[in-house]
Amino acid sequence: MRPLVRIRRARSLALVTTAVVAAMMVPSSASADLQSDITTFVQEFLDVGRSSVPRADCGAGSMPETGLQGDVPAADRNSRRSTQGYRCNMSMLGNFAGRGAGITSTSYENCAYMGSFFPGDLISEGRGVQVLDVSDPANPRPTATLTEPAMLAGTWESLKVNAERKLLVGTGVPVGEGVGYLSVYDISDCAHPRLLNPGAGTNLLMPLPITTHEGGFSPDGNTYWASGIAPGFVSAVDLTNPSNPRVIWQGLTGIEAHGFGISADGNRMYLSALGGFTVLDISAVQRRDPNPQVQHIGRTFWTDGWATQHSIPVTYGGKPYLYTIDEGGSGGVKLIDISDDTAPKVAGKIKLEINLPQNIDSNIGSSMGGSVFAYESHYCAADRPTDPTALACGWISSGIRVFDIRDPHDIREMAYFNPPARTGQNLSLWNSPHALASIIGVPLMTAPPAARAVLEGQFNPWDAFTPRTGNLAFGDVSTDWCFSPPEWRGDQLYVACSDNGFMVLQLDNAVYTPPADQQSIVGS
Repeated sequence: MRPLVRIRRARSLALVTTAVVAAMMVPSSASADLQSDITTFVQEFLDVGRSSVPRADCGAGSMPETGLQGDVPAADRNSRRSTQGYRCNMSMLGNFAGRGAGITSTSYENCAYMGSFFPGDLISEGRGVQVLDVSDPANPRPTATLTEPAMLAGTWESLKVNAERKLLVGTGVPVGEGVGYLSVYDISDCAHPRLLNPGAGTNLLMPLPITTHEGGFSPDGNTYWASGIAPGFVSAVDLTNPSNPRVIWQGLTGIEAHGFGISADGNRMYLSALGGFTVLDISAVQRRDPNPQVQHIGRTFWTDGWATQHSIPVTYGGKPYLYTIDEGGSGGVKLIDISDDTAPKVAGKIKLEINLPQNIDSNIGSSMGGSVFAYESHYCAADRPTDPTALACGWISSGIRVFDIRDPHDIREMAYFNPPARTGQNLSLWNSPHALASIIGVPLMTAPPAARAVLEGQFNPWDAFTPRTGNLAFGDVSTDWCFSPPEWRGDQLYVACSDNGFMVLQLDNAVYTPPADQQSIVGS
């Protein structure tokens, strides 16, 4: 009985500690029932999604997963079955692998821009950001390479397009966080981007006063926001004149600043934190006030997932929501009601079976040897901002997942494509963060939910113990890593995964009909 007593004491201590922290986080405003407010806050803070979305019903021509939804079982990895990939109601129409793709890539019209990852992007051909012409979706072909300092330094999660102004921007992020370098391109001729700022941000002797890890645009394209993770430093870069980018606001927003989403009017930023997000009033920057002030107006935090990645603002029947994605801890995707942006509320969750607490042991059992990430969500795109019908997500080792979100309270999976593993090809994938990170074999991003599962008595060590358990280093690239947002092009998706590079994926007509006003949206 002693181990059980210790577990109960540990759980009690954790609950008490969390309650105290949560109480400290409650805004200092009047409340009719403070105790009730604290109880509700703690309950939401500790709540864990314990159900998965219904599986897709795979049609003819599919090659379905062989285990849990989202899993690449240890047996499939070791037998090299995973080198065939898995598909359900979606197939690959075209591909340009190159030397792999950086963490996130982007696209505009019939062109794609493959993110770079430092230092591997410097070693082989196609250094920097590769530009692809996808006029023939079955045969994407390179047309140019962007080699400005920001592009060579690795673009991490900063490479973004603003379609309204036909601008491409990326920043230089060598290892986790970068400083100073940002390049702006005119992509009116999308296959041949034209550099607009040869001076500030591009010239090595003229860096901008920014830190960066991630970045993105306000919807009108006049502001590019650079976030530099630790210590929560965010900068607003004015692109009214794209040939002369200049910082017009910057500040510390907390202990961490990851990705974000921005409201359609440009007045709100939903800035990701360690686990949750903060709502910032950025209207003064949007208006170009002489001395703009940015205010914190709301926040929500959780323990179900961490390293929150970004948010996608959408509306259903005129009511505002976010789809918010967690990069770590099997948190999946959360639907957030932001009707009151001073008090955002979690309204629903999207998880795969492999993300559930009772399956974290199997999650670790199959992903050992695959490096730091396993079956986490990362970046998603909705097929339109108003009453969206589908959400497509890069789900790292679970591949590309597509969900029917017409009814936000009855979300189900409609299709998936997990690309063929390029097992044993590490040394040819110089631009792949997966191949380079595989020197580490342990799925570290899964540690927090594993600890929770142990405390809850849901972790079976025998399910976590597989022939892969000893693969602590020099991983085998037995899955791919799909970090990038899959961007909508009718019934096709443009997407890049770390090892397989750029792909055009074709959705079966039986599961998806593009809305007439389709407009791919990632939130930034």
